[in-house]
Order: sequence, then structure tokens, then C-alpha cells
Amino acid sequence: MPGTKEIRVKIRSVQNTRKITKAMEMVAASKMRKAQERMRMARPYGEKIRNVAAHISHANPEYRHPFLVSRESVKRVGLIVITTDKGLCGALNTNLLRMVLGQYKSWQAQGEEIDVCAIGNKGLGFMQRLGAHVVSQAVQLGDRPQMDRLIGTIKVMLDGYINDRFDRLVIAYTRFINTMKQEPVLEQLLPLSGERLGAPETVWDYIYEPEAKDVLDQVMTRYIEAIIFQTVAENMASEQSARMVAMKAASDNAANLIDELTLVYNKNRQAGITKELSEIVGGAAAV
Repeated sequence: MPGTKEIRVKIRSVQNTRKITKAMEMVAASKMRKAQERMRMARPYGEKIRNVAAHISHANPEYRHPFLVSRESVKRVGLIVITTDKGLCGALNTNLLRMVLGQYKSWQAQGEEIDVCAIGNKGLGFMQRLGAHVVSQAVQLGDRPQMDRLIGTIKVMLDGYINDRFDRLVIAYTRFINTMKQEPVLEQLLPLSGERLGAPETVWDYIYEPEAKDVLDQVMTRYIEAIIFQTVAENMASEQSARMVAMKAASDNAANLIDELTLVYNKNRQAGITKELSEIVGGAAAV
């Protein structure tokens, strides 16, 4: 059994760790509320631009945008992986990357080649260790999604699809459900399916300036950028929620460990006192 001094040092060490995890829990809770507000504020814009894109795409059937045209065969896939820059957020990144790895191996088994865009430091490191072909990346995004930091990375993938460098674009991110639940998602981004874009109930008639092709090109590009911005906002909200829950669990475990160590310390100390008393009584009886 360790001595009282070793137990006392251990208790002090766990107490210091608990102070850190408690502070991180409070910081994550504060950031989580702000991240959820930004995520909810971005949703109306995404829904509105989806409606506009759906109406414009159906209003001009003589021109089909490349984002709307399905390829007959898929030989190369573009993959956008959105993860966090920092750790200590539970199994958030692990669950997503495990799902991505399974799909990645499935594509390889089918003979498809993969180009990867990594948004977030954890996903970038994982893909580099996997030996994937990373064509673009964006790391150290901070706590707030910024479109100017993402636009270059996104454009590489959109240009690759338009130029037929790959035939399908897939995005992987963590969707925010609630504070206690975050869901890893792997879904097709391009070509746009009817389910995602939606079909308008009525077809609007537009007057285009300068022409329909230029307008539709701009709208579809903005639509894809809005989708990716929304997924990054969802991932950041999920990150702060997962970190708050993980730090709360760590703080609770530290408190339980402190209680157990305190009990062991008291028992050890009591045994030491009893031993000393026995030695004193035995010495007095011998005298």
C-alpha cells in the first residue's frame, strides 16, 4: 500500500487536473451557445438560396448546369472531410473518421480513385497518415466559420468537378442534433440530387441579365458554398457540445477519484496512528 505522502501528492495532482477540466467545460459551454446561434442563423440563408437555386434550375430547362448532370460512370471521387482543429472533444472525430475510412476502402475496392479536401487539422493528419491524395486543405479556422478562409479550398473541388477531374463530390461532417447527440454524416454533394435541391411547386419565369447561363453558374456556385459553410458551422457547434460533455465527464471522474483516494488516505492514516498507539502501549507494558 502506498504511503500517505504518495496518496496526498496523487490527490493534489487530480485536484489540479479537475480545475483544468472544469474551466475547459465552462469555456466550451460558452462557445457552444455562440456556435449554436451562428449555426441557426445560417440555416435560413441556406434554405432561401436552395429555393432560389431550385426555381432557377427548373425555369431554364434548355441549359443544364454541370452540377445537375449525373455522370454515367464514376472513376474518381472528390471527398471533403470536415473535422476539428483541436482534440479533447470525445469520440467526435473518431466516429466520423471511422465512417470515412470504411467508405474510403470501399471506393478503393471498386477501383475508384479519391481526391481529398481536408477542412480541420485532425482530418488532415488522418488523411496524410492514410496516404490519401490531399489536393486542398484549410486548418486553424478558429471558433467562427469564415467564408474567405474556405472559399479557396472549396473552389479547388468545384473546379475539379466542372473540369471532369472527378465524377462525384462527397462531403463528410458531424451534424448537430442536440447538446448530447452529434451524428456523423457522409452524403453526396455533387451532382445535386433532386432530393437535396428539391422541386418547386410552381415554376417561376425569369428575365435573365446578362443571360441564363451566367446567372445559373453564379447561383449554383453560391448554393454549394452555402452548403459547405453550413456544414462547417454544424461541425463547430458539434465540437463545442462534445467538448463540454467530455470535460464534464472528466471533471466528474476526477471528483470520484478524489473521493476514493481520500478514503484510502484516511484508512492509511488511521492504520498508522493505530500502529503507533500499539507500539506506545507495548513499550509502556514492557517497562
